[in-house]
Amino acid sequence: MWTPEAGLFAIQQASAAGFDLLEILLPPSMEFDAPIVKRQLKQHGLKATCSLNLPKEAHIPFYPKKATCLIKEALDKASELEVDYLGGVLHSGIGVFSGKQRTREEENMLCEVWAEVAEYAGRSGITIGIEPIYRYESYMCTSAEEVLRFIKCVNAPNLSLHLDTFHMNIEETSFYEPVIAAGSRLRHIHMTESDRGMLGEGNVRWDDLFRGLQEIDFNGNLVLENFSNSVPGMAEAVSLWRPSKYNADALAKGSLAFMRKMAREYQ
Repeated sequence: MWTPEAGLFAIQQASAAGFDLLEILLPPSMEFDAPIVKRQLKQHGLKATCSLNLPKEAHIPFYPKKATCLIKEALDKASELEVDYLGGVLHSGIGVFSGKQRTREEENMLCEVWAEVAEYAGRSGITIGIEPIYRYESYMCTSAEEVLRFIKCVNAPNLSLHLDTFHMNIEETSFYEPVIAAGSRLRHIHMTESDRGMLGEGNVRWDDLFRGLQEIDFNGNLVLENFSNSVPGMAEAVSLWRPSKYNADALAKGSLAFMRKMAREYQ
């Protein structure tokens, strides 16, 4: 949950570590004071982007109206914050399954919801990014190809792909080809190692990813997303059952340095 105290701490720490942008995961309750956060970001020299992960009670195939309303509420918060991007798991509730493969009816419902929220987002100049996640958390969108296919069906100019290298490492056969396939539809990437740890110390093929980004002239957001169980409650939240090698501060600074090195090499 984003609280005034924890939010300010996140902003201060991100700025002190040398980041220039902070992704704010909006709470489904939408208890989020955008004017205050906007002021805090400005005070610490940070830009922002927003994300939302649909909760189980807004799983699109089961509750399309609830999902539509929640995404619109998130877009309103993003507009208040004056950011131009809302990404995240906007296809299904994380961990919600029907027990079967995705159906054509569910696909149609998904596209209908995306079409409505994309039109709503366009009024505020906001781009929506859809993040595919691995098979153990969703059955709706698990690969870049699926998201791109549904985006093509909706045909809204402000729908985009949001990749996550942790999920790519499991679901994709390449870190290069999904980037090339997406082209200008790729706007946002969660930079995450295969074990959620220090970038460059796992199995993600970073050279392939950055080679693809270079070829499509990527100018979107590269957002670090790694976790340390030095943070109370993090182990339970993201299933970190082994002790982390690094504390959160070292993980953030070391991974940021790695991202900058790779970006320089593939300018």
